[in-house]
Amino acid sequence: MADWERAFKELLAVRGASLRAYAYLLTGESAAAADLVQDALLRVFSRLRVRGDVEQLEGYVRRAMLNQYVDGRRRAQLWNARRHLLVDPVAHHDEDQALADEVRQALSTLSPKQRACVVLRYYEDLSVLEIADQLDCAEGTVKRHLADARTRLATQLAIPEETMR
Repeated sequence: MADWERAFKELLAVRGASLRAYAYLLTGESAAAADLVQDALLRVFSRLRVRGDVEQLEGYVRRAMLNQYVDGRRRAQLWNARRHLLVDPVAHHDEDQALADEVRQALSTLSPKQRACVVLRYYEDLSVLEIADQLDCAEGTVKRHLADARTRLATQLAIPEETMR
């Protein structure tokens, strides 16, 4: 078995579920999350001379996922603006499912950078400095994205902004 195959299998066995959860939070859709993980794995393992441990490989894959998500959202904005004309929203009667749908809908209104900042801050529990490093931008930019996202989410979800900090 080649080194890359061993590393690939170990990464998926140890961190596969975490990678899928991360992708789901970024995309908000299970099919898109699965595609994002697969594309990132393909990108990392096709270009990388595998000599890292699982943590290092996971970092490469997460970075590839984040970059692909942000780039893909930029290209897909036109489609998202017109998608509602073609697809009827699914109605749920379960209160928890309705709340989850409402949160997903609110997250979908954020810009790609805002959503990435929210996921990195509140799901990955990264500091502002770490997020700025991940997104290759200034700390002030991350703070602005988080503040704008909190304001928009608070408005859309009818939550006092003070409770979202």
